[in-house]
Amino acid sequence: MRRHVISVLLENESGALSRVSGLFSARGYNIESLTVAATHDPTLSRMTIVTIGTEQTVEQIIKQLNKLIDVVRLTDLTEVNFIEREIMLLKLRAVDGAREELKRLTDIFRGSILDVTDTSYVVELTGNDHKINAFLDAAGRDNVIEAVRSGTTGIARGDKSLKA
Repeated sequence: MRRHVISVLLENESGALSRVSGLFSARGYNIESLTVAATHDPTLSRMTIVTIGTEQTVEQIIKQLNKLIDVVRLTDLTEVNFIEREIMLLKLRAVDGAREELKRLTDIFRGSILDVTDTSYVVELTGNDHKINAFLDAAGRDNVIEAVRSGTTGIARGDKSLKA
């Protein structure tokens, strides 16, 4: 079993997201994360899907996705050199001595403190899945009041493109 980041360029049409997610659920495939938004071309959307599976399972997913009429182009970014990022907003319990430690930790991970109250911080952190999880572990999961994660988005390095 291996983690795959699949980037899909698809028509920016009503129901396209539903057809993709329906394909996964109908076949019992799990989506670890899903992000989608319009591109610089308003007729196209970029969808990034993270899934975990065997090579055969992911190959089957890719074949099924390519059959969808809305899909213009698809790439398994895991097979190329790529950059991935995720954003997390994290509300942390910040009282007494923990306040300075959380500020220091946020600086080390190159995050930003967006909101401060007497008892909490809201931290913004951007990075790959490993960095986000490492911050959560370092901050202490018991200190987490609330966490919101965007899900992974990715792009191939260099001049490779999903352009139609």
